[in-house]
Amino acid sequence: MDLTICSLSSGSSGNCVLVSSGLTNILIDVGISGKKVIEGMNALDSDPEKIDAILVTHEHIDHIRGLGVMLRKYGMQVYATRGTITEFLHGRNRIGEVDPGLINAIVPGKCFMVGDIIVDSFRVSHDAADPVAYTFSCGGKKVAMATDLGFYDDDIVKNLKGAEALYLEANHDVNMLEAGPYPFSLKQRIKSDLGHLSNETCGKLVTRLCNDNTVRINDVILAHLSEENNFPELAYETVKSILYMEVPEDRRPALHVAPRFEPSFVAKVTI
Repeated sequence: MDLTICSLSSGSSGNCVLVSSGLTNILIDVGISGKKVIEGMNALDSDPEKIDAILVTHEHIDHIRGLGVMLRKYGMQVYATRGTITEFLHGRNRIGEVDPGLINAIVPGKCFMVGDIIVDSFRVSHDAADPVAYTFSCGGKKVAMATDLGFYDDDIVKNLKGAEALYLEANHDVNMLEAGPYPFSLKQRIKSDLGHLSNETCGKLVTRLCNDNTVRINDVILAHLSEENNFPELAYETVKSILYMEVPEDRRPALHVAPRFEPSFVAKVTI
């Protein structure tokens, strides 16, 4: 049996990640339409009717666009921080009427169970109410995801340690961002501590995790790439070049880039 992680969609157009143990299926964010979720899961030979829970990282529209539809159609449990719940129920991107019995408030750092998967959350720095990232453990194995974070620190590294598969943000190339068409204020927000990880910063984070980890990281999926300020090949080559300079060959993970509109590589950890 495998613990797996992959995306159904990735980027500012919409984000949706699937974690599965074979017995339990969890979606992280539903920033795409319900129809796209069904199409993505069918492409992976997964049944959307067997989704056990949805976890929400934060309330931006590219992470919750299809959340209300999924809850009304399938009635699964949803987990998020109190700040995020308040925003998606009452804020600018509200999801509409849903059964309040489906909504569960989580406390970052306090783990909980969904089926046979232990879920833990930890705070990240982003321009949202109370954003988090997640780790997933089953049978002594661990996978993790962290996107939409302006920087990483020792606490984030500590939470990601031990994962054998990672889904991490490589949002932008700094030179492309600075030379691109975005207004100055938006460029500053993206580069700030409340923004997004650049390709280079992602490479440094992966390097630290490879060198400090007690287990070998097998796969890293580079995610949430900007359509305007990045290219898949550029994200891949930037992170790869940093790893080749800083990480011994026997510790380097395989790199994959999450496509924008279709399922990504499925990273698997044998339980």
